[in-house]
Amino acid sequence: MTDSLKPRDAKDAADAVQWALAKAQAIEVVGNGSKRALGRPAQTDLTLDVSDFSGVTLYEAEELVLTAKAATPLADIEALIAAKGQMLAFEPLDFSPLLATPLQGATIGGVLSTNASGPRRIKAGAARDHFLGFSAVSGRGEIFKSGGRVVKNVTGYDLCKLMAGSWGTLAVLTEVTVKVLPKPETEETVAILGLDERNAVAAMTAAMGTSCDVAAAAHLPAAVAPRVIPGTNGAVTALRLEGVEASIAHRRGILEAAVQPAPELAVLGPDKSRALWQAVRDVAPFAAGAAAERHVWRISTPPASGAELGAMIADNTDAEIVYDWAGGLVWAALAPADDGGAGIVRRAVATCGGHAMLVRAPAAIRAAVDVFSPQDQALAALTRRVKQSFDPHGVLNPGRMWAGV
Repeated sequence: MTDSLKPRDAKDAADAVQWALAKAQAIEVVGNGSKRALGRPAQTDLTLDVSDFSGVTLYEAEELVLTAKAATPLADIEALIAAKGQMLAFEPLDFSPLLATPLQGATIGGVLSTNASGPRRIKAGAARDHFLGFSAVSGRGEIFKSGGRVVKNVTGYDLCKLMAGSWGTLAVLTEVTVKVLPKPETEETVAILGLDERNAVAAMTAAMGTSCDVAAAAHLPAAVAPRVIPGTNGAVTALRLEGVEASIAHRRGILEAAVQPAPELAVLGPDKSRALWQAVRDVAPFAAGAAAERHVWRISTPPASGAELGAMIADNTDAEIVYDWAGGLVWAALAPADDGGAGIVRRAVATCGGHAMLVRAPAAIRAAVDVFSPQDQALAALTRRVKQSFDPHGVLNPGRMWAGV
């Protein structure tokens, strides 16, 4: 059992990192711990518990900006801004259903550190695109800041983009500033029933090419659709429209014409639409439970290649697939294998392009295979140089993403 340090503020966190450096101890950075089962297993001596870094320190609804301590629960932030008719537009996914961790355990710092983005990414961008500024402690034990409260404040290097998706390997985030946006008045989903994967991707591509401002596009094959929409007998291709009711009605007509010929169309009203997209966001079909033994991969690929990539995986193993981001995000749940299915997934990615992450598998498998896509020599060298700049002694989450980094 590793020792735990629990700083009260940024100065305490800096002192803790300096102490670990002096003792040559490696640190695992933890907020609420909802993502500890992601990435490679911890190779650390100490836990830096930053859960006390909680609370919103600034919220200016009129300016669409919010600043909070890094371990502020995401649920608290979403409730606060929803009361003002606002939202986090990147629709952060909750890994809890997949990993069987406590629901609503995510923190704003953890979401940004993993760049966790949901179905609206194809319209609004990723978490990193809404990350305006932060305060942090580097692996040198130094407190530093970057960015500001508006996009125009970013000068020099945009370190927010670097921190987003760094998985706590570069710095300990202590406070973050994000952009919020107005919440749509209402929404509905146009559901195309009965398409196979290739025709579904073609339909989603056609929809995204219209002026309908589609806010999400996903395909649920027949094997998984009933787990999201009870009573469904076949595949569902879902297209979300958001905004004022009159605008949605107008755009729906254009969208339905654009995806013809279609076997059958249905329209989901606001409540059913929200439930559907929450299930897609959190990959509910592969939630821990009946599917808990399956190894789950998250694969980003060019949208036009999504169906081909999914077919390559399904043709070579027992796999269930969910397509998001108009085919650009492929979730694959594979039957247990000694390598977690890495060989099959990597070959498909090499053919179709993109990168893959092993999201759910036993710790022994996540330690033995590359959880994140292997980097070529040049990119790996750049990754090491960046790590060296922020954390020269490898004290922060060493090996979380790649062995030896």
